[in-house]
Amino acid sequence: MSGITDFDSLRQAMAENSEQPEGPARNARAEQLLAEAEKLDIPLAVIEALGHQLKVYNYSSEKAKMFVPFARLLRMWDERPEDFDEYETHSLHWVFKWMSAGMLHQPHIPLASIEKWLGEMEHRYRLAGHSERAVRSAEFHVASHIGDTARAERAYAAWLAADRDSMADCHACELQGQGGWQAERGRDEEALELWRPVLEGEFTCAHEPHTVLAASLVPLLRLGRVDEARAHHLRGFRLVRSMESMRGAYADHVEFCALTGNEARGLELLAERPAYFTDEGHPRSKLDYLSVVTLLMDRLAELGMGGQPVPGPAGRTWTAAELGAHARAEALALAARFDERNGTPHVGERVRARMARRPLVERLPLGVRASGAVPARRPVVRADEPPRAAGTAAGEPGVPGLLAEARRLSDALRPNAVEAWAAVARAAAAEGFELAARDRAEIADHEAMDLGPAGADLFERAAELYAEAGDPGEALAARARGAFVRALAGELDEALAAVTGPYEQVLALYADGGTGIRQTASVLMARARILMRRVHAAEGTPGEAVLADAGTAVRAVLALVEEHTGEDVRLAARAAEAYAMSGELAGHDDVERAAELFARAAEEFNGAGLPWFAVEYEVRLAQLAHHLGDAAGAERALRAALEHGGPYLEPAGRAQLHLQLGELAEGNGRVREAAEQALEAAHWADEAGEGPTLGAWARHRLGGYLLGQGRWAEAAEVLESALPDITAETHGDGAVVQTLWWLGDCLGELGEHRAAAERRLRAAEIARHWPEQRDHAVLAHMAASSLERADLPDEAAQAYARASDLWRTIGDASGLIRSLRARAWLALRAEDGRDAARALMAEAVGECEAAREAAGDDETRARLAAELGDTLRQFAELLVRSAGGDGEAAGEAVSLLDRAIAAFTPLGPGALDDRVQAELAAAWLEADLDRPAAAAARARAVLAAYEDAPGEDETVRTRRAEAEHLLGLMAERGDADG
Repeated sequence: MSGITDFDSLRQAMAENSEQPEGPARNARAEQLLAEAEKLDIPLAVIEALGHQLKVYNYSSEKAKMFVPFARLLRMWDERPEDFDEYETHSLHWVFKWMSAGMLHQPHIPLASIEKWLGEMEHRYRLAGHSERAVRSAEFHVASHIGDTARAERAYAAWLAADRDSMADCHACELQGQGGWQAERGRDEEALELWRPVLEGEFTCAHEPHTVLAASLVPLLRLGRVDEARAHHLRGFRLVRSMESMRGAYADHVEFCALTGNEARGLELLAERPAYFTDEGHPRSKLDYLSVVTLLMDRLAELGMGGQPVPGPAGRTWTAAELGAHARAEALALAARFDERNGTPHVGERVRARMARRPLVERLPLGVRASGAVPARRPVVRADEPPRAAGTAAGEPGVPGLLAEARRLSDALRPNAVEAWAAVARAAAAEGFELAARDRAEIADHEAMDLGPAGADLFERAAELYAEAGDPGEALAARARGAFVRALAGELDEALAAVTGPYEQVLALYADGGTGIRQTASVLMARARILMRRVHAAEGTPGEAVLADAGTAVRAVLALVEEHTGEDVRLAARAAEAYAMSGELAGHDDVERAAELFARAAEEFNGAGLPWFAVEYEVRLAQLAHHLGDAAGAERALRAALEHGGPYLEPAGRAQLHLQLGELAEGNGRVREAAEQALEAAHWADEAGEGPTLGAWARHRLGGYLLGQGRWAEAAEVLESALPDITAETHGDGAVVQTLWWLGDCLGELGEHRAAAERRLRAAEIARHWPEQRDHAVLAHMAASSLERADLPDEAAQAYARASDLWRTIGDASGLIRSLRARAWLALRAEDGRDAARALMAEAVGECEAAREAAGDDETRARLAAELGDTLRQFAELLVRSAGGDGEAAGEAVSLLDRAIAAFTPLGPGALDDRVQAELAAAWLEADLDRPAAAAARARAVLAAYEDAPGEDETVRTRRAEAEHLLGLMAERGDADG
């Protein structure tokens, strides 16, 4: 069944099983291996198999199974302690701690039994000569679990005061528990300081920093350190995602989503682990999980999404409201079992408090896209909104109040005026309210504005109503607006013809005092806009006549309104728009003048209290500043656009501005800020419903920026989130390759080499079709390296061979040489691979020498000389490793090292350490060949080479010490001077 024939094969099988993913399959294999061990009739084999079973149970959802094998181990110890070797004796005592925690988290085990077990643990540790540190730690966890704060504090102090010994938990686990207590007592700063060495990687273990990253989320949010919380979520969730035993930490990540406005992300997490709803092996982590499920479902219900389908226990479909009620009932029932066992209400109180937590951040962008339904966006409250008109208070709007509010908004050119007039129309229809002709004219006018090119006929109806209301100037303005929307539809000649009549009539009417400047300016602006559309529509450079006509029309607007902008916000807006048009016209031959005019337009809009209109021209100003090489000016303009757009800026536009700011920040070396801008861009793109397009691009950029900061886990999460949406059709295959490339880099840094190879091979396959093949070669080589590090030598050899062919095709000697060397080392690992390895390394030397001879400049020759020296040194090492003590091979290796030294020597100080390495390697070989004089001479050459080198350099100290050690050995032989 299993191929277990002796103790060694059993140990090998257990080692292999330990490397398998956590879960029932690994546990079942451990049970099989115990049965096999019992057949061997070797007590230690059974002891080790029981220990293996204990370990896999502990690191799984079936923790409750630990008690039986441990009881058997303990009985074996009591009966025949001599059957246990030193390691298994240590392991037996170590697992006492697992039993203590395991009992505590099983509500059916009486508290008296747990207290009795603590005494047993203390007794056995004392007999074995161990410190009481682990015992006091276990006592602390019992006391804190039942809510006995005084005892917990005493045990906590005794835990820290006791000496650390071999039974103490690892530093990472101890700090996790200590920080957890501080956080529970509300001392978040102290908790994070205790956790710092774990978070920074100073102390790690199988479950750390996984647990600490999860535990730190709420304390960080409470302290307002949201950027760190985001980073810990992305980094920490990646660690716990595949570990079945970490349901409690997984629950912390679900809770984080519920408390930061990331409900959709929380639902995705629930969907990834359906078994977590029902796994019974560890009731305490199930309680944690059900508590945060309740919290998340309650949050969805608050957002009006109680009827939304959500992932839940298998066997039926669930809505958020239904799952929330189910999880709450299950959690409270389970908490009641703990409290009944403990004789205190502490667990239930903590569960209820957790389920009742309120969001700590309204919305914290994560940079990853949740594919589920996103809860409705929170309403934005605008502090700068002017007071509402009288009669429009909540509860008594009425049509008159709505009319007053709509007129106020339209007179002030507020962005929501169109919606306000639509509200008037709806209310009047609902109430049967009779509107005056003027009111109906403004309703029609604003509805037409909202329709754009489709509103031409409605503008005509508005004109008729304005005329009926006795305002001929506004009637002409409405007709002019109707003419302009025809220009928007591409009917330029018809639009110009349609505006000519209103233009001539309004000038005459204004001259006779029959209309006001506002109406006249509106008609003149409509005509100027139409003529500007002719400029925009011209292919190539517009003709002089087209530019002249537009310029004359724009100047006419300015001449009319420039002296009156302080009197009327509408006239100020006309002037500002005219300056912008002047900027567009100037841009055809004078970019600097265009920038000045766009800046003037933005200034005028802002001065008139219309900042939302300034945004378009601040963006244009940023583009011109970038064209002029003024990065600082471009950044100022973009920041101004974000500020002035305020709540009126569309989410997609906001995303674009953040992306552009990110690119500017990156260009100035501010990579962290670039990442922040890309994060905001991704958030706003998702809000705009453009997650698969603009949002994916923002995530692509964010992943690259995080990679640039060495934040590998965060970058990997973001890039994996972006990858499904980064497509050749939408973003280009270059973006697909770059995303895969970056992701491969991240995964390689995280030690996920098989996955890194898969991403790099995918990227290489796309790049295979490109005309320029350098990227293809680089990716093939990197994929080969990943395959090698993933211990897939055959696949790695094939990938390196592909890379060699590509490097040869594009004429990159360095790449070819390095791929040949890598293939040589791989060949050496294979059976009967020695000859192939030597041939490949010899080929690498030959390619290097040929390339150096053919090099056309000194810099290339020097680089290839260094490459040659390194290749010769590796060739010598390969010979020695493959020789198995063969003196002839050692002699050949010395010759190769001499050639390497000769290659490095002309390169001067930059290659000094490489030369010394080769000299030392040759010296040791000389000693092995029983040539002490030659060995000593080489050692002295090393010391002479470093004679003037700084003594504080660690490399120099190491090399000197090695040379002096070798000289000492040769002196003992009495031949150092020979």
